[in-house]
Amino acid sequence: MADLISYLCPCCGGKIEYNSTVQEMKCPFCETVFDLETLASYDSALNEQPAESNVGWDQDAGCEWEQGETEGMRIYKCQACGGEVIGDETTGASRCPYCDAPVIMTGQFSGDLKPDLVIPFQLDKEAAKKALLKHMEGKKLLPKVFKSENHIDEIKGIYVPVWLFETDANAHFQYRARKVRTWSDQQFMYTETSYFNVTRAGKIAFANVPVDGSQKMDDALMESLEPFDISKAVDFKTAFLSGYLADRYDVDAETSKRRAADRIQASIRQEFAKTVQGYSGFEQEQESMNFHDGKTKYALYPVWILNTTWNGTKYTFAMNGQSGKFVGNLPADKSKSWQYFFIATAVTTVIAYLIGSMF
Repeated sequence: MADLISYLCPCCGGKIEYNSTVQEMKCPFCETVFDLETLASYDSALNEQPAESNVGWDQDAGCEWEQGETEGMRIYKCQACGGEVIGDETTGASRCPYCDAPVIMTGQFSGDLKPDLVIPFQLDKEAAKKALLKHMEGKKLLPKVFKSENHIDEIKGIYVPVWLFETDANAHFQYRARKVRTWSDQQFMYTETSYFNVTRAGKIAFANVPVDGSQKMDDALMESLEPFDISKAVDFKTAFLSGYLADRYDVDAETSKRRAADRIQASIRQEFAKTVQGYSGFEQEQESMNFHDGKTKYALYPVWILNTTWNGTKYTFAMNGQSGKFVGNLPADKSKSWQYFFIATAVTTVIAYLIGSMF
């Protein structure tokens, strides 16, 4: 879930937007810069209540919107994938940032929770364009015409809803380890394998484990954009969303618990396995993990989504709006792929022939 609100410039009456370059609110018409705190008095979203913590996963991520706070917000719904994004009444949300299909305004926004935190955009649209060009550099199988013919259909800065999980975990692991010793005499080579039962137990804490709260944003794609520096997150203010879209969460915190637990358990296994040292190898036999004192927060992460078209096929790329990390699949020239295959096969055949002729 998320939103966007309009502020009018007191100098020229234009719409003020958050500028990621100067990290302040800026009017794109008269270029007047405003301190964010100066505009905070216009924002009725400053009275967030901190989420309560208790045993187990905290259900109180986010909070309710104040009366009048969502005025000016509008829902834009994609008719192809069903995705809903939030914008203001002047937002030019003509296409879906996920599937690039046309979207239509369906009504005024209401409901859902207000985020606890937001990571503001640090990089602008031009940085996303440059990142796409850099992403194509050095790709030998990329069709030559792709870079020249490729054009960007749509670039959208969108805040993706993310649930952040925090917990302490007690873990107990049992491993079967082995040590292998080899030696030889004048007649034989000997191998001795000794086996050991290895136990590891302890407590490990996790904070701000992210889980994507949008069905439209592929979990693997969102996780490939990590890490986001959560230390740079700030208390949510609608001012940060001015000029951007914000995805409306359609996966709630309760549903996201399973994926959060899976990510945490995988990390616990990895960290405890690192402590089993001094052996030739080992296998895990048993494990026990218990979570407690869990808390949940609701945040918005900045992502640039670029949709491009080439040869009748659409390609979608994404960039971390904070760090600039860029991901996305590129097309491969089939004729080049076969050329490389035949060259590699020919070289292998020649090497095999030369080696065979030596004997």
